Amino acid sequence: MKFSMHAMSVDVFANALGNLSWVLEKAAASAAQRKFDPAVLLAARLAPDMLPLTRQVQIASDIAKNSVARLAAQDPPRFEDTETTIEQLRARLARAIDYLRSIPASALEGAETRDIKVPTGERTLEFKGLEFLQRWAIPNVFFHVVTADDILRHNGVELGKADFLRGGRDP
Repeated sequence: MKFSMHAMSVDVFANALGNLSWVLEKAAASAAQRKFDPAVLLAARLAPDMLPLTRQVQIASDIAKNSVARLAAQDPPRFEDTETTIEQLRARLARAIDYLRSIPASALEGAETRDIKVPTGERTLEFKGLEFLQRWAIPNVFFHVVTADDILRHNGVELGKADFLRGGRDP
């Protein structure tokens, strides 16, 4: 069986972002049921030096779409970081998923050996495509998705492993 950069990037990221959207839907329902403003959840963080839920979602979607764009040698769509509601964050995730799904498998042919550069402030990280996907893109997307899930769970949203691993069902 041949390794597919498309399956390991587009399919994995679209699934993870779809699951994150589901978790956000459950967060909105939890806030409504418990009768509090869901904006409280958007500002929540696990530790004082960590970013709040809104930024975790924004970063997860940015890394997913930007990583696939790099692998496909394309310019990614730019998303403004202006979301202030759960519904707006879910719309952002839907736009990111739509972009990911618009990338054909043929655009990622040969991507495993493509030179990838990632500017990170004072330095630029350099990878070959497969190493970039395995060691940078996938771990970073999942770090932010898991952190968002953990923030919500910590704040009383009834979430479990089944929510995190929905199996790619569309939200």
